[in-house]
Amino acid sequence: MTSRFPLSRTLQLRLSHVGDEREPVLLIEGLLERPHELVDSAAAACFAPAFGPTGGYPGLRAPAPLDYVETVVRALAKPIGDAFALGSVRPVRAECNFSLVTLPPDALAPAQRAPHVDTVDPRQFAILHYLCAPRFGGTAFFRHRATGYEVLTAERLPAYDAMRTGEEQEAGYVADGGRWFARTGEVEAAYNRLVVYRSALLHSGRILSPEALSPDPRAGRLTANIFLTLRPA
Repeated sequence: MTSRFPLSRTLQLRLSHVGDEREPVLLIEGLLERPHELVDSAAAACFAPAFGPTGGYPGLRAPAPLDYVETVVRALAKPIGDAFALGSVRPVRAECNFSLVTLPPDALAPAQRAPHVDTVDPRQFAILHYLCAPRFGGTAFFRHRATGYEVLTAERLPAYDAMRTGEEQEAGYVADGGRWFARTGEVEAAYNRLVVYRSALLHSGRILSPEALSPDPRAGRLTANIFLTLRPA
């Protein structure tokens, strides 16, 4: 069956590494042949708030089309396995949403003002597809100054959490990391660019123009986000 969202025949893959821990970051330029059709799908979707009083994604989310998810996961499972030195792998779980950052900086909960990880599972990956203009900002990666951690594991998490208890986060969206974090790298937003990184890598969205944030998928900071879990084949 032909996907409604075919990959571009001229897409380009590039692998880089960030930080002292040299974590891989996989970048794909020009992912889809017709990215505007995915934006059309987002414009027709039903978005809902994805945050609560204590945190969560600082904006709105809506389910993304299943055939888009299947196309991306099928194409990227092997390149991700190769880039992250996992050997032969198979997808076991994929969750995908359209996302729109909408909260103003002064409305953020403390957890939304700091770098974070999505999980400490080393085989879960964040696949982030930018469907917006570069002026909205991309994604940055960080090192926690006190512990030196850039990637969180189950073994590191208790020490990290204990140290973070006494660290009051600065106001607003994360910029250079401030007092508690040092920025180790950044991927700039570009329309139809996709980035893959380990979900356990400390990261945060770079919101360069909060005054331009919008709940309109055609005008705001629209991304498609896949959380992909891989296991040995």
